[in-house]
Amino acid sequence: MMNTSMSSGGVGGCENKKASWPEVVGMSIKQAKETILRDMPDADVVVLPAGSYVTHDYRPNRVRIFVDTVALTPTIG
Repeated sequence: MMNTSMSSGGVGGCENKKASWPEVVGMSIKQAKETILRDMPDADVVVLPAGSYVTHDYRPNRVRIFVDTVALTPTIG
């Protein structure tokens, strides 16, 4: 089981900060973003196609949402 919070020491004690959001799996992108931003208002939420190449640099305010579902029928026009 994956731990979804991180503890970081600071002056005056520890702060628990969420590190993942398994509860948003299956939600719309809009709902997922809203849920993440409620927990972490300063998050830079980035939406990417599943399987996208990403950089491996660590940014503590970046949260990536990977999506892979076609929602509507593609049409010409």
